[in-house]
Amino acid sequence: MIPDQIYFKNREVAAYRLLDILPIESMKLENWTVIASSYGGFQIAKIIADTLEAKLDIMFSEKIVAPCNDECEIAVVTEHEEVLIHEELVKAFDISLDYIYSTSKQVYETTLLRRVAKFRHGNKIEDLENKNVLIVDEGINTGLTMMACIKTAINLKAKSVSVATPILPTASIPTIESIADDLFYIKKLDHFIAINFYYDSLEDINYEDIEKINKG
Repeated sequence: MIPDQIYFKNREVAAYRLLDILPIESMKLENWTVIASSYGGFQIAKIIADTLEAKLDIMFSEKIVAPCNDECEIAVVTEHEEVLIHEELVKAFDISLDYIYSTSKQVYETTLLRRVAKFRHGNKIEDLENKNVLIVDEGINTGLTMMACIKTAINLKAKSVSVATPILPTASIPTIESIADDLFYIKKLDHFIAINFYYDSLEDINYEDIEKINKG
């Protein structure tokens, strides 16, 4: 018999299971900014932020894919122009850094700036200097997006940067723990398939959805 691989009914359930493992009472003794690292993580981040009575935000980012394979993620660029590169893939496919940085600049100018303008009226994510930051997502695949968000928060001089996610590949843990102050997760998997495989219901989230969640 094949064991049931669904660990979470939906994002709301995943959020409350994360709350069970987060040191909420000690966290409430300090001020936190909770940041979603993706649209999919925004609902989870909202529930956690409300519990902590913390500020909620989202770090906009976009994937950069290989020139001849739009399924192959080779880099991520954030709204602060932080570019994180999957070095092994770039070397394997012999992709030039010029291509990555020129594409990142184009994506930043044509996509990310528009999102920032719409969500925060043109203001990039707030100054994080001397603030505790908790970055939240619905799950982690390659870890590129999360690492890019962590590095952006560090560059914005956050006092501490922690990560909370319901599920992630075991292989991603050492990389994240190497630069994050804390990593909180419910389930780690040696053989990770895809985030939606482990949720019973994981509806697509678009920009309009996060606006509704933010106002709610």
